[in-house]
Amino acid sequence: MSEAAPVLSARNLGFHAGGRALVAEASLDLRPGSTTILIGPNGAGKSTLLKLLTGELAGSGGGVRIGDEALGAIPAWRLACLRAVMAQHSRLAFPFSVYEVARLGVDGVGRALTRQRREAIVAEALAAAGVLDLAARRYQTLSGGEQQRVQFARVLCQLEAGRSVAERQILFLDEPIASLDLCHQLALLDMARTIAARGVAVLVVLHDLNLAVTYADHLVVMDRGRIIAQGPPAETLDDALLRQVFRVGLSLSRAPAPGLPFLLPQQHRSRQAG
Repeated sequence: MSEAAPVLSARNLGFHAGGRALVAEASLDLRPGSTTILIGPNGAGKSTLLKLLTGELAGSGGGVRIGDEALGAIPAWRLACLRAVMAQHSRLAFPFSVYEVARLGVDGVGRALTRQRREAIVAEALAAAGVLDLAARRYQTLSGGEQQRVQFARVLCQLEAGRSVAERQILFLDEPIASLDLCHQLALLDMARTIAARGVAVLVVLHDLNLAVTYADHLVVMDRGRIIAQGPPAETLDDALLRQVFRVGLSLSRAPAPGLPFLLPQQHRSRQAG
């Protein structure tokens, strides 16, 4: 079976700021039905690359195409239907309720939908994100983790509303589990995989290597602004790469689930072996 054509293709992307390259010669494809996870140490350029892929930043070199179109040539209203973005930090100055924040994902792209359908999309997204019981709460009164889950509901709304215009979509998640407890981390990543299984191309920026290798179909490793390795996790990560990129002694070991690697500090691994 031939591999599906990319929803998004990026070639030789670059971005400079303060006299240095934050991203250099970065190329990757995002394919429908695939979860791509981007990892790397702090300052590797992960969030900057994501902003280049979404069009939030204009690159100093290379280009991004969604389907057959250059990213910069796509009208904003249609781009909102094609891709949804959950940023690393989201601030709201207005006293919106949880329901109103999630509804923002529908308001921009779902105008052709009936009011009943728009309301159903919001309710379904809040339930999927595990915050339906918070719908009437003021967004500013929530914990950081609860706010993150509400933002996830917002992008779920945007994707669902955008499906009436765009069949091939992309979901971008920048550190979506940073404020979540373990239960909600796994629930969000499970949902991201479910969305990918429906044909959406999903890109997630993560710091947790164990979760990255568990959930990724395609792993992208960045260091000092460059993509230095990418591919299936089992074929991409090895002990030498982990030492090179993260500057610590990590070793790949065997996970409880067959075929899934997990990471241990080398010292701990040697104790296990003994």
